[in-house]
Amino acid sequence: MLRHSMYRFYRKALTLSCLLIFLSAAHAQKKDKAADAGTPILWEKVNIAEQDLYLGPGGTAMQPDLRSITFLGDQKSGTTEKYRIKDGSGRTWIAKIGVEAQPETAAVRLLSAIGYKTEINYLVPNLTIPGRGSFKNVRLEARPDNVKRGKAWNWGKSPFEGSRQMQGLKIMMAFFSNWDTKNSNNDVLTVGRERRYIVSDLGATFGKTGKVGMPLFWRFGRSKNQPGHYSKGKFVTGVKKDRVSLHFNGMNRGPIRNVSVADARWLASLLTQLSERQIKDAFRAANYSANDINTLTRAVKNRISQLDRVADVRLAGK
Repeated sequence: MLRHSMYRFYRKALTLSCLLIFLSAAHAQKKDKAADAGTPILWEKVNIAEQDLYLGPGGTAMQPDLRSITFLGDQKSGTTEKYRIKDGSGRTWIAKIGVEAQPETAAVRLLSAIGYKTEINYLVPNLTIPGRGSFKNVRLEARPDNVKRGKAWNWGKSPFEGSRQMQGLKIMMAFFSNWDTKNSNNDVLTVGRERRYIVSDLGATFGKTGKVGMPLFWRFGRSKNQPGHYSKGKFVTGVKKDRVSLHFNGMNRGPIRNVSVADARWLASLLTQLSERQIKDAFRAANYSANDINTLTRAVKNRISQLDRVADVRLAGK
């Protein structure tokens, strides 16, 4: 009798466990489907002349309240030092410490200004995080409550493949000399009914990519946050059979380098609308020195001119 009772007990327990596992899986699947719902968006038309590149996509409304900072925990992602904090108004931020903070702040502003969806970030010149220390040039990246972060999207496999917008984004990775274009640095942010496809990590920018494109060897000679390197780096290296050759030695080199003259023309039509003041504001927001602001601004304008010349020459030849 005892053995029979124990058998019934274990059978009920097993049934209950299976039911809980099933419900949990169904709930997770429902959450995944909910996260996948909505309209995918990568880029939208904006009035470029009116974009504020000093405050960036968050504007004044999202500026962090630095009157008080609460440490919430270490952020275990990537190779750079990051902390999750809360500001004086209760907003949550990811604080990135180190060499990637400045270039990422500027890159986000330049991308957002021409219509691409991006993170919201700000550069804080000096920040004390209780229990962790005082730091210079800290990038704060917003974690709003109304934004759900999804799975990474892959270069060459997004819903936008072949579109001018995606091709333009690929060119911008070479434009920034962003060699760290691994898929895990991309993200999908769900905001209301929009699923925003973004490049979430733009820290390995404004330096130079590796010297050669061979696997493993592309790592040699790379740098980030080096205005001098960036100003001397190559960008457009030629045009052949309606394809634009870009100097890019980094991850996902194949899909990123496969762009056409028409793609370059479309992107040039956006970038040429940026004023010198706007470009400088992007680097001012990242707390670069006056000399570095001038160096980077000249380099950005030069790369815009390279794209524009490609478009003009090919258009005139038709």
